[in-house]
Formats: sequence, C-alpha cells, structure tokens
Amino acid sequence: MSSPAVPVTASPPRRARTASWALSTYFAQGLPYSIVHQISAQFFTAAGASLQAIGLTSLYGLAWNLKFLWSPLVDVISSKKIWIVGIELLLALAVAALAWPAQSFDLGLAAKVFLVIAFIAATHDIAIDGYYIQSLNDADQAAYSGLRVAAYRVALLVGNGALVVLAGMVSWVACFLAAAGILAFLAVLHHLLLPPVAASQDTLRAAVVKEAFLSYLRQPHIWMVLAFILLFRAGDAMMFAMATPLLKYLGYDTAARGFLSGTVGTLAGIGGALLGGAIISRYGLRRCFFPFALIQSLAIPAYAWMAYAKPGLLGVAAVVAFEQVAAGFGTAALMVFLMQRCSGNFQATHFAIGSALMSVAATIAGSLSGFVAAGVGFTVFFWIAFVISWPGVLLAWLMPARVHHG
Repeated sequence: MSSPAVPVTASPPRRARTASWALSTYFAQGLPYSIVHQISAQFFTAAGASLQAIGLTSLYGLAWNLKFLWSPLVDVISSKKIWIVGIELLLALAVAALAWPAQSFDLGLAAKVFLVIAFIAATHDIAIDGYYIQSLNDADQAAYSGLRVAAYRVALLVGNGALVVLAGMVSWVACFLAAAGILAFLAVLHHLLLPPVAASQDTLRAAVVKEAFLSYLRQPHIWMVLAFILLFRAGDAMMFAMATPLLKYLGYDTAARGFLSGTVGTLAGIGGALLGGAIISRYGLRRCFFPFALIQSLAIPAYAWMAYAKPGLLGVAAVVAFEQVAAGFGTAALMVFLMQRCSGNFQATHFAIGSALMSVAATIAGSLSGFVAAGVGFTVFFWIAFVISWPGVLLAWLMPARVHHG
C-alpha cells in the first residue's frame, strides 16, 4: 500500500501544508471537469442546441472511460508533480482557445476543442490521484477525503457558478479566458507548493503494464466490485445530464442557471462532501456505504417533482440543494472505496481503472438522456433515472463486508 508520507499525526505545519495541496490539486482537477461536463452543457444550452445535442456532450466522458489505457505512462515516466504542472499549462492554453468559437457560437469547432480538453483533463486526473495516493497512507487518504471532495466541488462552484454567471452577464469569451487564467495560476502555484514525490523506478515494459492491470483484477470479489463501480452513479449521471435543460425549460436564463446549479447546488454539495467524509472517517466506509447510496438515489425523484410541479425559485433552489447534498455523500463514499482498491506500485493506474469504470455508465446514460427526455418529457425521464439508480443501491447493500477495508 502507499507509504505514510504525511501521517495524520504529523506536526501542525505539515498537516496544514498537506491540506493546502490537497485543496489546490483537487480544485485544479475539478475545474477542467466542470468546463468539459458542466460549462459545455451550459454553452450548448445558451446557443439553443437540441436536447439530443446537449445530452451528447456526455460523450466527452469517453476520455475518462479510456484513461486507464495510458495511465501506466503517468506511473512510470517522470514524477507526478511534473505531470501536474505541465498538464495544467496545456489546459490553460486549450481553454483559452475556446474563446475563438465562443465569439460566434461555432458549436462544431467548440465541440472539437472541448474534446481535446477532455483528454488532457483525464490525464491530469491520473497524475493528481496518483500523487495523492502515493503521498498519503490509507488512514490519511480517508481523513482528507472530505476536504478533497469539497475542494473539487468548490471548483464546480467556480465553473458552473461564477464562470457561467460571468458568461451570462459579460460574455462567453470572458468566461473561457478567465478559466484559462485560473489554470495558469494553478500551474505556477503547484510548481512552488507541491512537495516532490519520487517517480516509479520501474521502466515502461509490456510486462509492467500487464501487471498493473492484472494486479487490480486479482482483488477479492472483483466482479461484484466492478459491477458496483459501473452502476453506482448511473441514475445520478442520467439526471445530471438534463439538469441544465430542465432549468431552461422552467424559465431560468444563463446567469440564473449559474446561480442555482452552480452556486446554490455546489455549496450544498460541498457541505454534503465534508459531512460525508467526516462520517466515513468516524464510522468507517462499511457502515456508511448503503445509507449513502440510498440517499443519493432518493434525491432523483425530487427532480421529477420539480419538472411536474414547476415550483417557484425557493422550491427549485431547495431541490437543487437537496440533490447536491445527497450527491456529495455518494461521491465521498465512492472515492474512498476506489482508493481502497489501490495497492502496490501501480496506485495511479489502479485508481484510473476504478474511476474510468465509474464514468462508463455516466457516459452511456448521459449521452442517451437527451433522446429519452425529448421522447417522454422531463417528468417521466427523471423517474426513469431513479429506476436506473436501483442496481447500484442494491449492490451497496449486498456488498460483502470483507470487500470494505474500513
């Protein structure tokens, strides 16, 4: 398992430094994700794209689905710090390039640039997750999990909240240039802030790459583990893909959508992630998994009610906040579970495999969501998403205790 580089018993200055880089790296991981998955949907919605086209933006998740294929490169070439800083500079340049198609809502060109950003961002995720796992032992990974998820959701707040509001009040060009500036700043910050972590001593050989994947598949109850990872977020992801079009259907413009889903929702999600991480740290993952999965699932029918009842602003804000708190609980549990599946010299690869599988169902469900919603309407669509969440809840209940480490 990972070495105890910065144990929870470390001195206050070292704990503070660990907390600071955990916050900054997972903020840096969350912002490109928000750009690709949230801001792209907002951009296409503002441009008047169809529900089908908006749903197809979920296909950008293919970059995350496939990232395990090149994750061994990050494990064995150079150091995680060099990967993180270099990729953040590339992300800054790529996001700045979105300002060109944003001037005229050139959706074809914008779609291609978003795709490039998706693959760069997925590689960035590999490096950051590997750095976190390599730097901290199991106890520390759990202890900082709520903080890590909260930082990620702060990035979603900045992306789907502040940057979308900026797009609505100023322009989409200003939105993308501001995002590029933040990423460039993070690259400089991480060059100065991140403690060095030694690169793997393995060389990139076919046998090494093969062992990285086979060692992941040797864990106990692997088929149940794989099924659970694939299905846990499927219903929630399907709901998420149509959340922005639903708000537009209810009459909210770009700035208002940025406030509701980006600000109100993300703040609630941060609270849910922090609370969920604290509960897991205290009671252990095994006792929390099924309740958290159930809460995450039960939040989806609230969107069906919102589509049917068309409540006022307070009702919409309450539904968005409740769903995001529930999603924060689910995310905190799943991230700890995925990290507990990582071991040996291939921790970045192991986490990349788990997180890639996690996003497969999200990509499939999200890409089909626009076609389903256009065919049955929003209310029925969200009930379908609720039903799709049931297998993940059932697997969380059936998961043998010995699969969980804590």
